Amino acid sequence: AVAGCAAEAITLPARDAAPSQATDLSGNWVLVEEGAAARRSTDTLVEVFLEFGKTLKITQTDEGLFISFDRSVVEEYRFGEQREVNVGPIEAQRSSGWDGRSYVIETLDKERTRVEERYRLDAREEALLRTIEIRRGEKRLDRFQQAFSRR
Repeated sequence: AVAGCAAEAITLPARDAAPSQATDLSGNWVLVEEGAAARRSTDTLVEVFLEFGKTLKITQTDEGLFISFDRSVVEEYRFGEQREVNVGPIEAQRSSGWDGRSYVIETLDKERTRVEERYRLDAREEALLRTIEIRRGEKRLDRFQQAFSRR
């Protein structure tokens, strides 16, 4: 029974440790457009893992990304990681890595609610687009996009 529980613990897909093409998300970014649904609560536990900011500073290394939100909260993501994360007593599974040229972070809570964040550059590499989708099973609870320009 213990092995069965351990096998079920991570149900998020593994992500690539490297982008399909050279992609560097590094830079100082300022919010220029926020989707109408942004920051609307869906009353899910997994929302505690979402950070927001009007300015982002992204540092990309060979192993991962560091994202600073408004110079107050810094999140670290390792390319191709799958691990458990927590905020106080709220625990979730996290998978992050590359999907083509997009960096994807998925977080799944014990209620099977999933947040998917995608960071990608626009076609001209002048804007950073962040898409957030919250799902419970196959049902989409919320989806919105933010656009940032280089500062």
